[in-house]
Amino acid sequence: MRVAQGGQPASPAARVSGFELAILCTLVYADLFDYPLTSTEVHRYLIGLPAPAAQVKEALGGGIWLADRIRPAGEFWVLAGREHLADLRRYRAAVAAGLWSLALRYGRIIAALPFVRMVAVTGALALDNVEPGDDIDYLVVTEPGHLWVCRALVIGVVRWAANRGVRLCPNYFLSERALRLEDRNLFTAHELAQMVPLFGLDIYQKMRQLNRWTARFLPNAEGAPRNPPALRPPSRLMARLLEAAGRSPLGGRLEAWEMGRKLRKFGTRWGPELRFGPDHCQGHFNGHGRRTLAAFGQRAGVLLEGGL
Repeated sequence: MRVAQGGQPASPAARVSGFELAILCTLVYADLFDYPLTSTEVHRYLIGLPAPAAQVKEALGGGIWLADRIRPAGEFWVLAGREHLADLRRYRAAVAAGLWSLALRYGRIIAALPFVRMVAVTGALALDNVEPGDDIDYLVVTEPGHLWVCRALVIGVVRWAANRGVRLCPNYFLSERALRLEDRNLFTAHELAQMVPLFGLDIYQKMRQLNRWTARFLPNAEGAPRNPPALRPPSRLMARLLEAAGRSPLGGRLEAWEMGRKLRKFGTRWGPELRFGPDHCQGHFNGHGRRTLAAFGQRAGVLLEGGL
């Protein structure tokens, strides 16, 4: 046994490999969302260490330290005592299967709007981890100089969908000038690695390239988490005509008016995950990312000290 300074036994974390720690931390992060992982997913979202999939799969099934803390649950891996999450994931995946058809339908409509350059599903649905009645979260990338008018058009689709009992939540708008994300942490890396592009695959690929910093947190999570659906938006002829009008001086004044109107409203609301301006509309008012990172640090610390 290794002995720490002062003659006390070293902590469990001091006696274990960094690879095992990475696997445990990866499962801890997923557990915050009640989300067990397959061995393939443990590899993709392995925190901090590049590794071949075969090495991850082998480590999951061996090692006394890790075996005391994680368990297989059918095709999934979970923290010890959390085996029931396997059934929950299967249930939520079944719910998600029905929600995806709506996500694609409305994603196609949003993709056809003027100045939209990319549409991606984010949040819980991107992981098939939803309950009945959950929102469909979208990230939308727009042509520079037209973000706020584009957002207003998307909100029109949101209201139209709400009248049909569908809850859309496009809570993140970026212009093509703002693809390099400023919040560089594990939560943001996960959100980027998990999102599913529906339209504008070239913009998605550019966004991933400009955010190569995510490899510090998730070095194995390259590319989209699943094959992007073959989403073909309706004819963009009308969108192109409206875009031409929107690039006129009158369109510029409309953009400035809409941005000023919304900034006056949003300016009274402050938070660490709020960003509003010509190239951003990030409306994460509940601070979900910061709360997730705080919970992860606390939970991982408890487990690494040997408790549950």
